[in-house]
Amino acid sequence: MPELRATRARLAAALLAGVLLAGCGVVPGLGQDDPGGERGIGAGFAAAETVARDLEAPWGLAFLPDGGALVSERDSGRILRVRPGAESEEVATVPGVAPRGEGGLLGVAVSPDYQRDRLVYAYLSTTDDNRIVRFRVGEALQVLVAGIPRAAIHNGGRIAFGPDGMLYAGTGDASDGRNAQDPGSLGGKILRLRPDGGVPDDNPFPGSPVWSLGHRNVQGLAWDADGRLFATEFGQNRVDEINLVERGGNYGWPEVEGNGGGDRFRDPVVTWPTAQASPSGATIAGGTLYAAALRGERLWSVPLDGGRAGQPRALLVGAYGRLRHVAVAAGGSLWVLTSNRDGRGDPSADDDRVLRFPRAR
Repeated sequence: MPELRATRARLAAALLAGVLLAGCGVVPGLGQDDPGGERGIGAGFAAAETVARDLEAPWGLAFLPDGGALVSERDSGRILRVRPGAESEEVATVPGVAPRGEGGLLGVAVSPDYQRDRLVYAYLSTTDDNRIVRFRVGEALQVLVAGIPRAAIHNGGRIAFGPDGMLYAGTGDASDGRNAQDPGSLGGKILRLRPDGGVPDDNPFPGSPVWSLGHRNVQGLAWDADGRLFATEFGQNRVDEINLVERGGNYGWPEVEGNGGGDRFRDPVVTWPTAQASPSGATIAGGTLYAAALRGERLWSVPLDGGRAGQPRALLVGAYGRLRHVAVAAGGSLWVLTSNRDGRGDPSADDDRVLRFPRAR
């Protein structure tokens, strides 16, 4: 019965999506949904394989050199090693994690030189703040950044190494929009750090890790083949966004939601109605940006042409419930994390899951 109720709820959400999309002028043509079928994504990918199941609100994912991945669980503070065809293995429980609301153990990344230094990076919520740490499994944490504002909501949390070798982090405004425009606050920003936590000399604001500002809640970071950074952002009541992030750019929150920034603020390259997105993790594969949607319960596919975005398409609409993250592996497969046990979803018997969509042969 719980699965039947969940299925009915997802069907109702899909029907509502069609109604809202038909009447929405934010992005034209969004009704071209799910070309790969109910549980496929088409575009050269095969059907999903389940890499891991029965996880508790997985949040971050970082690939390992051996083809497996590390996955963080928000509320338990655990980091798991997952691999196709193998059982999940707990490798660490990160100390100091204080889960509350949207906070907890969030993003995870591995060093670009992991085979040599074995360093793992994490973004976590303590009782007082959000912070970025690094460690080797079995050793003490090294705090790289502390004092990122935390609250029950809007904690950001995605971390990823860019093609320049620097560590980037998306932060949230901690439910206080003033943080986003305050250059002295680390909230509502994208941060850029050296791997040791230091501030790069070419950051836009001397001595500050801030790379861009005016963000509400950034949970997705992805680079294209030319090194351009795109970020997903949760809107408030009207629209969610994908932004092309540039050095020192101001993206308008809380003065502007969506387009209309004029000369002072930068406009997003994509916007959606909030009911159709709540975009979290993102990745870019083959000139297409993929964004995992929580409230929208779908995977968005956005073709890119340089710094411009084409018409988005909605994939997997309602098929797996809430989606937290999507990442592309070295071999080209897409990995997707569900988020149905985060307190807002309708979990099935196997949730939460790590799904893998291999490249079609």
